[in-house]
Amino acid sequence: MGGPSGVIYSGLPVVVFVLANALGGLSAGIWSAVAFAAALAVFRLIRKEPVQPAVSGLFGVAVAAGVAYWTGSAKDFFLLNIWQSLICAVLVLLTVVLRRPLVGLVWNALNGAGQAWRRDRVSLRAYDIATLVLVAVFTARFVVQQWLYDGDHTGWLAFARIAMGYPLMALAVLVMLWAVRRSKKSLAAQQSPAHG
Repeated sequence: MGGPSGVIYSGLPVVVFVLANALGGLSAGIWSAVAFAAALAVFRLIRKEPVQPAVSGLFGVAVAAGVAYWTGSAKDFFLLNIWQSLICAVLVLLTVVLRRPLVGLVWNALNGAGQAWRRDRVSLRAYDIATLVLVAVFTARFVVQQWLYDGDHTGWLAFARIAMGYPLMALAVLVMLWAVRRSKKSLAAQQSPAHG
């Protein structure tokens, strides 16, 4: 997720866009945000920081700026991010409905832990809860930002995008950590000699 610097790097181009748009109009906002994101990418490369967040951040800002330019509306800078939240909410919810909660799938795949967690009710329930928290994060982002978008509140859209980005995801990560610990404890209890 890029840590504290990732939070700053992802939020600054949005702030630059809103300020430049307010001071100089849409074109100034678009070019300022893209130039600033490019400068951040170069800065990260010079500091030998991971390249992927820099490139994806620049790409995201360029696409958002392109949409705003194409439609001629500053609020459309936020449009793709708003709908991305809804799509993520639906897809993540689908993993719970299919009894393969995303948090459990990803965690156990990354750690080579196999599929034992799927047969353990405690683990499955914990991963369901953690995954549903992710659904709530994505849903909240969509609902709030779509409401601000519909009301033409471009400045508040920028604030909501930043405030509902990493801070909300950090809370979701805490729930994910709880789910992982709960699952590990439950699976370890089942494998102990006393259980057999």
